[in-house]
Amino acid sequence: MRFQAELPARYLDEDEVIDYSHPKVRELAQKFRAENRADLDFARAAFEHVRDMVTHSWDAQDGRVTLCASDVLEQGTGLCYAKAHLLTAILRAEGIPTGLCYQLLTDDDTTFMVHGLVAIHLNGSWHRQDPRGNKPGVDAQFSVNSEQLAWPVDPERGERDFETIYREPSPAVVAALRNASNLFDLYRHGLPAEL
Repeated sequence: MRFQAELPARYLDEDEVIDYSHPKVRELAQKFRAENRADLDFARAAFEHVRDMVTHSWDAQDGRVTLCASDVLEQGTGLCYAKAHLLTAILRAEGIPTGLCYQLLTDDDTTFMVHGLVAIHLNGSWHRQDPRGNKPGVDAQFSVNSEQLAWPVDPERGERDFETIYREPSPAVVAALRNASNLFDLYRHGLPAEL
C-alpha cells in the first residue's frame, strides 16, 4: 500500500501533544541517541522501549487516560494512540521524521475503532511501526524490511488502513482522550470510530 505523506521535514514539528521539549522526553531521547548513534538503531531502541516499558492501559486494566507524550512517559501507561504520541516525540526530538498513522479495526465485525501507530522516515522511505505492546496473539516488531504490526487489516471484515501519514494527532483521538474521565468510561462510550 502506498501512503500519502508530505515532505519528511514537515514531520519534525512539536505541538501540545507531541511535546518533545519536555525535559523528561528530551532526557530519554538523548539517552537513546547516546547509546545508538545510527538512526536505525536509535529508532529501534526508542520503539522497543515504548512498546515494552510503557504498559498498554487496557491490557493492564489501568484506568488512567494519557494523551501528551510527557504524560505517557511520566505515568508509564497509555492506549495505542498515546504510546504512538510518545514514540513520535522521542524520535522527533532527535531529528527523525515521524508521523502518525491509523487503522480502522473490529473485534466483532460490527463495532469499529481507530487504532493508532506511527510511520518513521528512515533510509529514504516511510516504515510503519506499532508500539502498542505485545501480548498473547500480538507480536509487533520493529522492521524496515516488512511490516510486523499488532494487527494487519482484514478488508473482508471492513477493516482498513487510513492512507495518510499525519503530522499531528487526529482531532477525534485527542478529543476522546481529553474528554474521558477514565479508561473504562472511554471504552464504554466508544473509542473513536473515525478520524
